[in-house]
Amino acid sequence: MTESQGPRTQLTGRTPWGNLHGPLRRFLRTETGSAAVLLFATLAALAWSNIDFASYERLWSTQLYIGVTDDRISLDLHDWLNSGLMTFFFFVVGLEARREFDMGDLRERRRVTLPALAGVGGMLVPVAIYLAFNAGSSSAQGWGAAMSTDTAFALGMLALVGPRFPRRLRAFMLTFTVVDDVIALAVIALVYSEQVSTVPLLTACSLFVLVLVLRGFRVTSGFVYAVLGVAIWVAMLKSGVDPVVTGLALGLLTYAYPATRDDLERASGLFRLFREQPTGELARSARVGLTAAISPNERLQERFHPWTSYVIVPLFALANVGLPITGELLSRAFSSPVTLGILCGFVLGKPVGIVGVSWLVTRLSRGRLSPPVGWVAAAGGGTIAGIGFTVSLLIAGKAFHGEQLDEAKIGVLSAALCASALTWVLSRVTGMLPHRLKVRALMGASEPVVDLVALVDDERDHVHGPVDAIVTVLEYGDYECPYCGRAEPVIRELLRTMDDVRHVWRHLPLTDVHPNAQLAAEASEAAAAQGAFWDMHDRLLDNQDDLRVPDLVEQAESLGLDTDRFLRDLQEHMGADRIEEDLATAEESGASGTPTFFINGRLHRGGYDKESLHAAVRAARVRANLNP
Repeated sequence: MTESQGPRTQLTGRTPWGNLHGPLRRFLRTETGSAAVLLFATLAALAWSNIDFASYERLWSTQLYIGVTDDRISLDLHDWLNSGLMTFFFFVVGLEARREFDMGDLRERRRVTLPALAGVGGMLVPVAIYLAFNAGSSSAQGWGAAMSTDTAFALGMLALVGPRFPRRLRAFMLTFTVVDDVIALAVIALVYSEQVSTVPLLTACSLFVLVLVLRGFRVTSGFVYAVLGVAIWVAMLKSGVDPVVTGLALGLLTYAYPATRDDLERASGLFRLFREQPTGELARSARVGLTAAISPNERLQERFHPWTSYVIVPLFALANVGLPITGELLSRAFSSPVTLGILCGFVLGKPVGIVGVSWLVTRLSRGRLSPPVGWVAAAGGGTIAGIGFTVSLLIAGKAFHGEQLDEAKIGVLSAALCASALTWVLSRVTGMLPHRLKVRALMGASEPVVDLVALVDDERDHVHGPVDAIVTVLEYGDYECPYCGRAEPVIRELLRTMDDVRHVWRHLPLTDVHPNAQLAAEASEAAAAQGAFWDMHDRLLDNQDDLRVPDLVEQAESLGLDTDRFLRDLQEHMGADRIEEDLATAEESGASGTPTFFINGRLHRGGYDKESLHAAVRAARVRANLNP
């Protein structure tokens, strides 16, 4: 990576509170952290409502309004949270789904089909179970409370109770939970919205069409989209349709793409101008240039994800979960068809619907469509999808009142507890299986997406390691990049400790920030012409401050090379064409910073420290053994 990027962290865990103590900051950067905060808020709501329910209800029924005329928007604090702030939560869900669709496994469109259908199955089966419990009763109209997975809680609990499950399970779950959210929000809009007004609804649709038009013309002004988003939200609220759907729709429309080499060079040029003349105007230009190099999707996730995870969703739990729990309530609830329908729908219906539809699609497609993980891992995704929290409580609040609402809340909370426990048990039992059977059960046999455009050519590429290695670590690097220098000991240890791994080096000199990078790359090619590429490679990375011509000639002489030939090759830029080819394949493959690693053709999105890189190699080895 370039200096401006630093070691890559998982975007979904970034927080803005960078001055917090290190261990706490690392905890908050994980989905385990957000799940723990959400769990704490849930317990706090239950404790508060059982200590003083009157104050609990009084606070959340406080009326707040915006506006100065009779046409002002007036909602109680509970509704501002549920319909207002939760719009940002669904916006972040849409952003993350779009990122997977543009840059993750789902960019192969055929991989969307199975999890999308699994999401539908994971909703229909719970609804059928709920209706079976409530057939012929007025409570049957609350069927929507039994169908929707809580995306934030489910992914957080996956990190908390399912660490043995493969990472690809997360993308699979994200896809079917987004389908789940889309359908659930449509159900809220069409079934649980009363007195729908046509004019405001048409206004909202027209504004949304305007967003699509501006997006088609590549308008990038965040202010314009923010104003339109607020206008759509207000129009939806006035129409009587729950406006939270606005967030998900806008999130799904927000592009995600890797930073391009041109954008990074433009940003570094602006920063260099600021470095030479640090004025306010140039500072603003550099800031805008740096921001423009990152996709809108990534910028918005960076901004909103921490607030939704650690503030908005916990506040939602605090406002919606509270109810005075008594022995009489529990006795009534667990004999009520509302509670039992929701509980069985989530705990039994979700895994049956998700796994059953996945299996059916796999059989009908004769294996062309299959889950990206093994069947045990898919079952784990199904059990943890039984955590229905956010949308379920939203629908329950619209569908039920009084005692039935309390019973529905008991069902939602019980389902979340049982689904988490069932997932933990499944994870523990899977861990007891024999190694090869466990690997097959978790990883499955589906092939991962290959990101590398130009596959490794043993005749052309610089390859270090056994020819028959089952894992290939390809690195796009820059000899003057300090991060490549830091990654090199990790690569050397990898080759020393694993005899089935090989390393491939391709050039990506970042000449806009490293003035000697191109010369160093050409020096390595001049050494390669005399059969000493890897020797020179090691010398260059070990002496990154000594990359001028005299230094390079001195290195060639110490390696016993013909220095006259070496210097002549340098002067004639003998390796320039090859370096240019590497630059082209790097850009086509999405590599814009250094170092960028591809492991068995798949872009490595984690860090390049020993733990991260070695773990990625071990996972690739497992997949290679499953798919020889």
